[in-house]
Amino acid sequence: MTRSTRFAPALLTTTTPYHQFPDPETALIEPDGLLAIGGDLHPERLLHAYRQGIFPWYSEGQPILWWSPDPRCVLFPEQLRISRSLQKSIRNRGYRVTFNQAFPAVIHACAHRNTGPRKRQEQGTWLTEAMIRAYTLLHEMGHAHSVECWLGEQLVGGLYGIRMG
Repeated sequence: MTRSTRFAPALLTTTTPYHQFPDPETALIEPDGLLAIGGDLHPERLLHAYRQGIFPWYSEGQPILWWSPDPRCVLFPEQLRISRSLQKSIRNRGYRVTFNQAFPAVIHACAHRNTGPRKRQEQGTWLTEAMIRAYTLLHEMGHAHSVECWLGEQLVGGLYGIRMG
């Protein structure tokens, strides 16, 4: 089965074994990469999903939707190169970058980010409270990590992710 012949995503239940996901190659073309619906956010299910290039993405009130779009973004931190001009700008403006120092603050800020010129509160981000709890647990287990950017003592930016491999 290929992406072009599949008509419906697979259904997972909370009793579906954590390692059991459909082949990512069978993800739907439209919507791009939808692979399965249901299941739970147990750490083992999340880790098995990420190892296969699958991730949960859904909104409050929806069932858990599992995605594997092609292509998808993968970051390789060891390949990150910060230009000298950016390093200088970071230093001169008083920014400080830390790692894994404020994971809960970063994930909550991502879930409730302020956007736009008037800094209005963005509603409806995909980071539900259940997702925040799941990723925080993965952080406590050593699998989820954060990068924080500070201006003085104020958190002004950050990102989080799951480390695989």
